[in-house]
Amino acid sequence: MSSPIVPNAVAQAFPWKLTALLCALAGFGTLVLFSAAGGSMSPWASAHVTRFVIFLIMAFVISFVREDFMRMMTLPAFVMVLLALFGVELLGAVKGGSQRWLELGFMRLQPSEFMKPAVVLALAHFYGMVPPGHMGRWSSLWPALVALGLPMALVMLQPDLGTAIAIGVGGVTVAFLAGLPMRWFVGTGLLGLASLPVLFSMLHEYQQNRVLTFLNPESDPLGTGYHITQSKIAIGSGGLFGKGFLNGTQSRLNYLPERQTDFVFATMSEEWGLLGGLLLIGGFLLLFRWGWRVALGSSSRFGRLAAGGLTMTIFFYMAVNLLMVVGLAPVVGIPLPFMSYGGSSMLTVMICIGIIMSIDRQTKRSGGRID
Repeated sequence: MSSPIVPNAVAQAFPWKLTALLCALAGFGTLVLFSAAGGSMSPWASAHVTRFVIFLIMAFVISFVREDFMRMMTLPAFVMVLLALFGVELLGAVKGGSQRWLELGFMRLQPSEFMKPAVVLALAHFYGMVPPGHMGRWSSLWPALVALGLPMALVMLQPDLGTAIAIGVGGVTVAFLAGLPMRWFVGTGLLGLASLPVLFSMLHEYQQNRVLTFLNPESDPLGTGYHITQSKIAIGSGGLFGKGFLNGTQSRLNYLPERQTDFVFATMSEEWGLLGGLLLIGGFLLLFRWGWRVALGSSSRFGRLAAGGLTMTIFFYMAVNLLMVVGLAPVVGIPLPFMSYGGSSMLTVMICIGIIMSIDRQTKRSGGRID
């Protein structure tokens, strides 16, 4: 049996540009967290740097794994994460009214984060084996519905609407790129719109309040609308060039809730202004451009589908968080990659990047697309 690690991998070209981009994004996030903590590395900024370094090394290790070995492990990995989600329902730890974690003694594990890349890889492997001429058959659809429906339902029970949607977005992206008939997507979208009242009634009360607050945040500015109202004030007060590093008032005076996690973009915008926001978005666009180029140039169907789905997963984090903090989407607790304090989201994003790097290495070894 061949080794799962690429031979002579050290001799492969080191991704200097990608590494520099990731370090720049994480470094900027460290500066913002340093300011959010009142000009102190502790507790947020120091932990942010440590996690990034560890997860960056992890991504490099993943990038040396052979694509064929990765493809072979997709189904076992998906099943293991799915079983862990069942374990959360049975034995999971409760924190903040949510049951999302497994207590392992030495660490607290959130399986739903691992499901985001796991479902993308599982569906990429499945559709990599389906002949293009069979994409319009029922047999090409129902396995994907099961693979998406089970984890999404389990995550919704935790409850975690944002993560459930993220899992669905990654899986649907793979199905779309695989070539499923457009009528299925259009029909599903229309059915979803028609069932919105029923879906809304099934949400928890706090989730319904978030949707209502999104539609009219001024209806309760000191209650359910407080977060988004303060976020808009912070972003708007930053102007074009911002108030300057360590000079933000909304965050420093604790007017802005969750200034180090979900609303870190508002913290950044107050001090760095519109210019800082545009530079940050530009950095993310370069990352997405790299991921999409890897997907388009992959030497295998599995690689194209996996890289495209994983890139969309990272994009979902950024897009939803930015829409959320400016009031264009309900608050769903989605952090901003490389900027927000927290290990779970950074771990997921770096796993995605490591897998895309592995696919890129496979393409370079094979000399480009072959199918």
